[in-house]
Amino acid sequence: MACFPQLATGATSQYPVQKRRSARTVMNACLDGSTLKWADPAGVVTEWELHFAELTDEELAALETFFLSMEGTLGSFTFLDPAGNLLCWSEDLAQPAWTKDPLLTVTGGIDDAWGGKRGFRLQNTGGGSQRLEQTLAAPAGYCYALSLYARSLQGAKVRLLRGTEASECQIAAAWRRLVFAGQSQSNADNIAFGVELDAGAVVDVCGLQVEAQPWASPYKRSNAKGGVYTDARFSTDSLEITTEGPGQHGCVLRVIHADHI
Repeated sequence: MACFPQLATGATSQYPVQKRRSARTVMNACLDGSTLKWADPAGVVTEWELHFAELTDEELAALETFFLSMEGTLGSFTFLDPAGNLLCWSEDLAQPAWTKDPLLTVTGGIDDAWGGKRGFRLQNTGGGSQRLEQTLAAPAGYCYALSLYARSLQGAKVRLLRGTEASECQIAAAWRRLVFAGQSQSNADNIAFGVELDAGAVVDVCGLQVEAQPWASPYKRSNAKGGVYTDARFSTDSLEITTEGPGQHGCVLRVIHADHI
């Protein structure tokens, strides 16, 4: 599926970004005068208003070409939330979205970097490296920033994984935020992010996050949804462009995603 393009900076949007999430409640009026209400999880609608300024000719052309290829509101595409964590279940590594090698144990309820109990202890009980990963339905060739907090009383090493690439980091007993950012040359339609431990290593982690941008922003907790929105659409059939000079273009794009469509 087509994916909303990134700018030359590697970001999906510019500030300000407005994001609105609306939920739906179903009500049933009974004959006895009482009312029954319950949440409709399929009725969630998420909207973004993206403001772009000082776009280069190439950046504007990419956005305009993509908008035209979608034929306004007709076509659907994948949208990577610029205000969210692309990973789902960032604080529940036992969910099926996470895949781990068989000799890697994951224990929750560990002290985290913020004084809570949202950390996880990863222990490699095998004789070779073991990894924990999550695969996203997003273009592998985009710019991403994988980040997490890690510590190890053993002074172990941990490798951050992005597709087929890895970044090795030395960690100590104090919490430290690790970031692996950049862009690969892969043309795959999905990409895996995760961590890899050497044999016998014990590492505490928390705050796992992936963003479609050149560097990491403050940690944002994610749930079952995550920040990869397939079947997103533009909410208007027109694109208004303002030009102040050569390589100085601006526009506003509105994207909508409805779970029930």
